[in-house]
Amino acid sequence: MRNLTLMTDLYELTMMNGYSALGTGEKTAVFDLFFRHSGQISYAVSAGLEQAIEYINNLHFDDDDIEYLRNNTTFSEKFLDELRTFRFTGDIFAVPEGTLVFPDEPILIVRAPLSQAQLIEPALLNIINHQTLIATKASKVKMSAGNASVAE
Repeated sequence: MRNLTLMTDLYELTMMNGYSALGTGEKTAVFDLFFRHSGQISYAVSAGLEQAIEYINNLHFDDDDIEYLRNNTTFSEKFLDELRTFRFTGDIFAVPEGTLVFPDEPILIVRAPLSQAQLIEPALLNIINHQTLIATKASKVKMSAGNASVAE
């Protein structure tokens, strides 16, 4: 299994470093993953939950990750030491895979310590958005085809 912990951006890590300096990284944060209403999208088919959970379960910073961050950024040694034992300890609530969801309705809710929630947001957005896009497109193609068969 690939370690995708650094599938994030510098902003998230910089914020985590700031939370570490201020001692606020353990405060509880909650965020919802949803899509907004647009004239073109009336529903979506939720997908990507398995990949999202796999990502969460494999979150860790190995020695190479920490050395990369040490050499390429201005993170504090205290923060880099904290990353050695980083694990996700929060909660994730999600609609079941394949559920129809509608604009402004949560597909996934994360409740976790602030630093953990900050780190995982970009990866979850990428995973869930991409997989949901594919599932929704397939649904719409099949609906448009009616009784006709559909091929890739």
